Amino acid sequence: MTLHMDIQVADDLSESIEEPPPRAQLIAWAQAAWQGAQDAEPEVSLRIVSAAESQQLNHTYRGKNKPTNVLSFPMQMEETGLPADIQLDTEAAADWQDMSGQSLLGDLAICAQVVAEEAQQQNKPVAAHWAHMIVHGMLHLQGYDHIENAEAEQMEQLEAQIMQGLGFSDPYLPIDNQMNNSSVTERTHERNS
Repeated sequence: MTLHMDIQVADDLSESIEEPPPRAQLIAWAQAAWQGAQDAEPEVSLRIVSAAESQQLNHTYRGKNKPTNVLSFPMQMEETGLPADIQLDTEAAADWQDMSGQSLLGDLAICAQVVAEEAQQQNKPVAAHWAHMIVHGMLHLQGYDHIENAEAEQMEQLEAQIMQGLGFSDPYLPIDNQMNNSSVTERTHERNS
């Protein structure tokens, strides 16, 4: 399986935020979250955004006027692999299918500042939280969700399995908070959001 990932980094990232993980690492985490056929060539766009851009996207597409860690924009496709609103005649559709071995999954927008802040609040390595956001977003692009409790449990179990396969802890286990010696469980996303 070869995952194709276009990565863009916003020019206006806060200088206080450390560099995002290297391209090869981001791609490896995304590949680990792929649940489709092993001979597929999924294509994803990843944009690493500032808090201001994340807030604008979150407000526009989710009605929430605050920055968030990851937003997923799945591509809506028909059998041709093109967006549903693009219609091709029969011959053009056949040509497109012959040329396109790639599956356009969609776009991810990850806010570097929110990821860094959450990692610190949750007392976990920043790389672990980046990996979790990539895995979480990739699963959303493949149709997984956490609106209903049963869906959330399925998605969280899969995330934990993938993260452990990458050498990270289950992101949903209680985290030992060294600041006050108590255990807390952090949910990356609110349910029903």
